[in-house]
Amino acid sequence: MSAVVVARHEWEDGTRRLEAARDDVRHYHQLLELLDLIVGELRKRVGQTYTLAQLVGAYGEAESWARELLDERSSVASWPRDLTIVLAAAFDAYQLGAVDYAP
Repeated sequence: MSAVVVARHEWEDGTRRLEAARDDVRHYHQLLELLDLIVGELRKRVGQTYTLAQLVGAYGEAESWARELLDERSSVASWPRDLTIVLAAAFDAYQLGAVDYAP
């Protein structure tokens, strides 16, 4: 299985887990805040034109910069427990803009 396929499965799982939190309105809104911060940083780091393979490469390095970002800018104190979910969900959302994206 290719790295792109594996990563896309992880990203989709992150989105499913994020959406599963909808019933807990407070937690869901916290997750969305974290998601917005990470997607904003992805725009800066990856840019507007990229392939899925390039996005997978960025994903491999993302945990360290995401930790720094959320530590500095998030108002959600519990972000460390949700990092895996929002990081994957952010990449899932961002993959839609890849030049070679196909559902």
